[in-house]
Amino acid sequence: MSQDIETKLGYVFKSPSLRDEALTHPSAASALKPSYQRLEFLGDRVLGLVVARLLIQRFPGEAEGDLAKRHAVLVSRETAARAAGALGIAPFIKLSKGEDEAGGRSNPTALGDVMEALLGAIYLDGGLAPAEALVVRLWEPLLAEDLSPPKDAKTTLQEWSQARSMGLPVYSVLSQSGPAHDPKFLILARIGDNQAQGEGNSKRAAEQMAAKALLETLTHD
Repeated sequence: MSQDIETKLGYVFKSPSLRDEALTHPSAASALKPSYQRLEFLGDRVLGLVVARLLIQRFPGEAEGDLAKRHAVLVSRETAARAAGALGIAPFIKLSKGEDEAGGRSNPTALGDVMEALLGAIYLDGGLAPAEALVVRLWEPLLAEDLSPPKDAKTTLQEWSQARSMGLPVYSVLSQSGPAHDPKFLILARIGDNQAQGEGNSKRAAEQMAAKALLETLTHD
């Protein structure tokens, strides 16, 4: 199994313990077997740096604001989960029996977290070059999907409401549930008397879903 995941990554670990840590879900962690969370923290920064360089090179004439929009999408947990799916790492994640039976292996949050943790592990084990090579391999196809700077739902909703002098959208947390490693947020988006809800694994993701739902309601009406 270890050789299989290293074949997919295109990298052989000098310290296999880093590889194993990156694949260990919090539900399967122990005092002797830490989870991927610390490596995920590092891998997120490695991913951000490499993606920023790719964007600078690919879009040399683009303004900072548009580059930032692209960057936010490409380093999101959702995009990292897509990269993890393309790589096929789900079977290698170490989960508790309960988490596995609950579908944790296909959870986008877990997949995105493990993808970032693997980048962090590779960086610690072999430096920036092999981590960068993996990001380039997995993320370059994603860069090519849309040549126009993306607009997220919150930005689109704000521009729509301001163009009609309706004021700025207001977001509030209705509830937070679930374990610390897999939280669920319920967010309310409101413009005047118009409102809609959205749910996600982070406040940012839930706000985006709420904005999308509210925009659909407003434009449909």
